[in-house]
Order: sequence, then C-alpha cells, then structure tokens
Amino acid sequence: MATLEDLGVSAFINILGAFVFLLLFAVLRIQPVNDRVYFPKLYLAHKRAHDHSSRSAVRRFVNLNVCTYITFLSWVPGALRMTEPELIAHAGLDSAVYLRIYTLGLKIFLPIAALALLILVPVNVSGGTLLNLRKEVVFSDIDKLSISNVSPGSNRFFIHLLMAYVFTFWVCFMLYKEYSNVAFMRLHFLASQKRCADQFTVIVRNIPRTSSHSTSETVDEFFRRNHPDHYLGQQPVYNANRYAKLVKKKERLQNWLDYYQLKFERHPEKRPTRRTGCLGFCGREVDQIDYYRARISELERKMASERQKVLNDPKAIMPVSFVTFDSRWGAAICAQTQQSKNPTQWLTDWAPEPRDVYWQNLAIPFFSLSIRRFLISVAVFALVFFYMIPITFVQSLANLEGLEKVAPFLKPVVEVKVVKSFLQGFLPGLALKIFLYILPTVLLIMSKVEGYVSLSSLERRTASKYYYFMLVNVFLGSIIAGTAFEQLYNFLHQPPTQIPKLIGVAIPMKATFFMTFIMVDGWAGIANEILRVKPLVIYHLKNMFIVKTERDRERAMDPGSIGLGENLPSLQLYFLLGLVYAVVTPLLLPFIIIFFAFAFLVYRHQIINVYNQEYESAAAFWPQVHSRIIASLLISHVTLFGLMSTKKAAFSTPLLIFLPLLTIWFHKYCKSRFEPAFRKYPLEEAMEKDNMEHASEPNLNLKSFLANAYLHPIFHLFEEAAKEEQEETVEVRIDKAQKLQQQHHQQETHVRSSSQYHEEGHFRSTHETHYHHEESHVSRSNQYHEGIHVRSDTDSPSPPHFIYHYDIQP
Repeated sequence: MATLEDLGVSAFINILGAFVFLLLFAVLRIQPVNDRVYFPKLYLAHKRAHDHSSRSAVRRFVNLNVCTYITFLSWVPGALRMTEPELIAHAGLDSAVYLRIYTLGLKIFLPIAALALLILVPVNVSGGTLLNLRKEVVFSDIDKLSISNVSPGSNRFFIHLLMAYVFTFWVCFMLYKEYSNVAFMRLHFLASQKRCADQFTVIVRNIPRTSSHSTSETVDEFFRRNHPDHYLGQQPVYNANRYAKLVKKKERLQNWLDYYQLKFERHPEKRPTRRTGCLGFCGREVDQIDYYRARISELERKMASERQKVLNDPKAIMPVSFVTFDSRWGAAICAQTQQSKNPTQWLTDWAPEPRDVYWQNLAIPFFSLSIRRFLISVAVFALVFFYMIPITFVQSLANLEGLEKVAPFLKPVVEVKVVKSFLQGFLPGLALKIFLYILPTVLLIMSKVEGYVSLSSLERRTASKYYYFMLVNVFLGSIIAGTAFEQLYNFLHQPPTQIPKLIGVAIPMKATFFMTFIMVDGWAGIANEILRVKPLVIYHLKNMFIVKTERDRERAMDPGSIGLGENLPSLQLYFLLGLVYAVVTPLLLPFIIIFFAFAFLVYRHQIINVYNQEYESAAAFWPQVHSRIIASLLISHVTLFGLMSTKKAAFSTPLLIFLPLLTIWFHKYCKSRFEPAFRKYPLEEAMEKDNMEHASEPNLNLKSFLANAYLHPIFHLFEEAAKEEQEETVEVRIDKAQKLQQQHHQQETHVRSSSQYHEEGHFRSTHETHYHHEESHVSRSNQYHEGIHVRSDTDSPSPPHFIYHYDIQP
C-alpha cells in the first residue's frame, strides 16, 4: 500500500515530467521550423503564413530572439484571452462545450473539496479505528484520513451522511444549470447558423428494391407522392469503398516515389535501388523510381476501371439516399416522422453535415446492422474481461505488502526503498496508462464495424464503450481485484464474520492507487498532450523525406482533433472518482481539481491553435456527458451504502436509500426537459427561419445550393484530378507563350490574345467549380450527369454520372 512518502515520490516524478514537457513545449513552439506543428489551425484558417523571403536561412529554422525564451508561460494568457462567443466562432460549438466540461468539474469539486477537507477530514482523523485492527490488515497514513478510520457504529457517520446529501444536491444543481445553458447555446447556435445543406437534407435508409424501377426512380416516386409540396430532389449513394482503398494505396506509393525522387535529387550520382523480395533482402534488384512509377501506372489503370464500374453498374447504387427539401420545415417533418406502414422501410433521420458523413458505412446493408451490433456487443464484453488480466497485474504492483504475503521470495527485491517507492508510487499508474493507450483505437474500429453513418455517432459510440470499460476495469476492477489480492491472506485466515468488515475497510484504501493514476494521466499526460511528440516527429519525417512543394507541406500537417471518443470517458472517470471518494477519502479531491484546471488551460490552447474538428454536431454529445455524471452519482451512493453497512451504522445507513431515488428522479426530469433540444428540431424554429430567409432572399435557388452537397467523395476526387490537369495544361501553355514572346517579339499580339484566352478559361473553370452559385452551371452540368434528381417534369431518373466542370475535357 502506497504511503505518503510513495505519493510524494510519484508527485515529484510527475511534476518534474510535466515541467520538462512544458519547458520543451515553450522552446519548440517558438521555432519557425515547428510552426506548422503547434499552430496548424491558424494555417488552415489562413490566419498565419510562413514568411520565407524576409528571413535568413538560419532564421527560417531557429528563433534567435532571446526575449521570447524568457516568457515560459506566455501561452497561458493567450489561451484565456479569447471569449466564449469568439471561441465558438473560431472552433465551433463542440469545442466550446467540451471545454465547459472542465469548468463544470471545477465548479462541482472546488466547493465539495473545501467542505470535505474542513469537515470530514478532522472527523476521520479523530476516529482511530485502524490502530485497533489486527496488524495483518494493510493500511497507510493516508487511510487514517478516510472514512475507514471511523469506529463502527459511530454517530460520526451522520456527518458523512449529511455531506453526501449536500454534495448530491450541489452536483444536481450545477448539472441542471449547465444542461440548461448548453441546451440554450445549442438552440442559439442552430438559429444563428448560416444556411447549411444538412438543414434541408434527410438521410433515407432501407429503401425497398423493385424490379421495375431503379433505386433512384423508387426514391423519386415515393417522395413526390408523399411530400409533394416540399420535396426537392435526392442524391443516391454509391458503394465506392473499393475505389477509396485504391486511392489510399496510390497515396502510399506516391509518397515512396516522392521520397526516392528527392533522394536522387540530393545524390544524383547514384539512383536508388532495392530488391523486391521480403524486406528488401532477396529477389531481383530494381530501380526504385522506375519500380514505383510502374506500380502507380498499373494502379491508375485499376482505378480507371473501378471508376467506370462504379458509374455504370446499377448494383453500385445502395438502398440509401440523401433527400433534400425546399425548406427546413419540410425536412424536419420528414426526419421526425414515420414514412411507411412497414416500420423497417423508408427509415429517415437528419442527415449529418457533409463533413460528418462516414461514407464507408453507407454501403452496409440494413439487415446486417443488427447482427453486426450484436456481435460487437459480445466482442466488447469479452474485451472488457480480457483486460482484467493486465489490470489485476497492475494492482499487484500497487499492493506489494499483500504480494509479499503470498510470494515471500520477492521480499528482498521490493523492500529496497527506492524500488518500493517507484513500484508503488509511479509504476502502477504508468502501467495502466500504457494498457489503455491502444484501447480507443480498437473500440473505434468496433464502432465502425457496427455501421454508424457519421463520424460524430462513431465517436459517441466509442466513448460509450470506453466508458463501460473504464468503469468495469479501471474503477471496479482496481477495487475488487486489487483488494482481493491485497487481503488474500486475511480472507483465508479470518473467520467469515470478519470478511465484510475487512472489505469495508479496504475499499477506500484504493484511493492511493487512483491518486497515482491521476498524477500520471492527468498531470504528466496532459503536459505531454500540449508537447505533441508524435505529430512533431511525423511532420519532420515527412518534411525530410516526402515534402517537395508547399502543397505537400500542408498535407504533412496533422492538426488532429479533440478525440471525443477517448477524452470524454477519461473525463467521466475523473467525475466518478471525485464523487465516489468525496465522502470516503477527501484527500483525493485536490488531485482532481489540479487535473481539471491544468487540462482546461491545455485543451483551450490546443483548440485555439491546433485542433481542427472534422465535423460540427452542435454539442450532440452533451446528454451522454450528463447521463454519465448521473451514473457516477448513483455509483457513489451505492458504494457509500455498502461501505457504511459494513461499519454497523444501523441508524444512519437506511437514510441513504433516498439519495439514489432523488438522483434518478432528477435525471428523468432533465431528460424530459432538455434532451429534446438535442434530438429534434422544433418546427416553430424551422418555420421562422424559413420565413426570414424567404423575406431576405426571395430569389434564392436551393437547387443550385444543394446540387452536389452530398456527392460521394469519389466524384470530388475526379473533380480535383480534372482541376489539377486543367491547371497544369494552362500553366504549360502560358509558359510556352512567354517563351515565344521573348524569342519572337513580332508575334506579341497573337501571344497576348492566346494568353488572354487561357486566363479567361482558367477563371471560368475556377468560377464554375462553385456550381451552387450559378443555376446555369447546374443545367450545363446535368448534360453529363444528374448530381441530384431535382423536381422537374422533364427529368428522367437515371444513375448519376460525373460532372465535368471544365471546358477542356480530361
């Protein structure tokens, strides 16, 4: 069992680690060569640019201004300077509400910590129970500050009972205020949001197939019949997953080709060669540049074939469609009502915003979703209990005294003072952090297999799985497995009547392990987050071996995102620990408060300067956060009830029964009061916004605005390829014209007219790319395909084909 000295060693190691990380960050962030690593969001927003012309070669890489090194914590006021409305405009509502979770933690635990330390700690210290127990029970000086030190049957438990009620009412009060504020922020954000495609679009799944009609014709006929006044059109969904894999494979090969070409440019005396066999140690020797060029050419032929297959094969069209309406009111009616007598067909829901769509899962047949989710549930259940093995091992490190009783031969090693302090005070938290490192990635893959169609829902489902894992393994597993191992000797040698008493004493003893975990994960771990070691290394490796142009350098940037799937469960674990141990072991609360304050500063800085959120869900994750905190409250009530029942508090313990009942009632009230704002869109709000838009823009053409909003990314790839080819052709022609002008001055007039032709053509191509601003462009594009089936008597529904946006055909 970790002592105060062991915790001191752990605190020293973690504080020193955090200080080193912050010091490295302070130095690295001001170096020009790292600018795109620590300020990528500002580059993406075009608020920051690298100035190469006015700097010397050295100043492009190293900051020579000594004064900037002195301001060690200059990033802190910068992170706090931006107001919340400015933060929402800069990073979105998701980011702003995510930061409010940290401030909520401070608002909850600061008053609770003050009351607990001033009232409960003196009550616990004066108990003296642990000194009267048998010496076989393992405890430390920290346990003397916990509820374990109160004598069984003591009237002092009424104070703990009163504090439990006070803490519960305070948490519920703060949760109610925060839920109300976030719901208001969400509605205000949606009302003030600019016109977006997802406001007019509904995703329709499980479209029935008919032999006489194509999927597009079936959708068009159904919605013309059932939504005749507001139906505008529909965008079919294609199964282009195979083509997307080919594109990713080509990108990897292109990176290798760029690497070897850059290597050859630096050392032109020798062309790079390598053997084609296993790991380059066997097989025939080939020229790497020619080899990768040949592979890319072969892959491009496969991509062209797959592209034609996607465009021309009717089976490539999935029974899923994005249906658009001419008003928000019409879309809200469709998204929030049942469309068919058969409740398993024509399933409608609000379409995610285009950035939020996870296209790979749209190709999954609807009937397989239930099977997939059942199998993943079984897999998650097995994974949770599989991880109990390493968790139990971690707990054995945290309880060396109990381990010595079972394995005495380890005593000479673990009794070394430095080794013992390190094993008990630092290693358990670090080991648990390592075991949890790869878990979010595994759970995200499982969520993708389940078939959710948006990135936001994938992250929410991943967060839900991760929360259950943290609850079972990190919290319950640490208490049950660790306590059983620690007290194994006593369980085997004590009479059965003494076991409940030992369990009641041992539960709060796990607070020392959680203190070490908070220091590793919440102190040093958060400092490591701001340092961004992994993105820093990857960026410089790409910059060294792959980057050749400014566009390559932009692609090498990895701003990342908040990572709600991983960070939300971690946050909820801290709420759980704080609420469970607020009455049991109040000494844990300062560790949690430091975490919330430090993490708030770090993530605010990262959101302002680094993270580029992939989507905007308007804080759709908040009901889940609220529910998890409520669950933490209920767990704290059950834990306290079981603990006090072992302490023979027969008069005070029954009074705890009302706490979970009041908490459940409060949760149901908040759910009915606020959750509809996160699940549905008010028709009143939709109609009001439609009327305002019609009054301000009476000639608005939604057909052109929504034309290709939900076009599959495969078609956007075609457009980008065509655009790059067009730009390269124009640049070559302009270069040739300039050379002719220099050599043949007498042809100046002809060259000027030719250049003017190309400039106008380039401008027209660029302008026409923004097709949603020009109705004429949409009509011209429809000569090549139907990007969306608009309501027109002359339209003949057919599978869409690729729109060429350029006068020069590829």
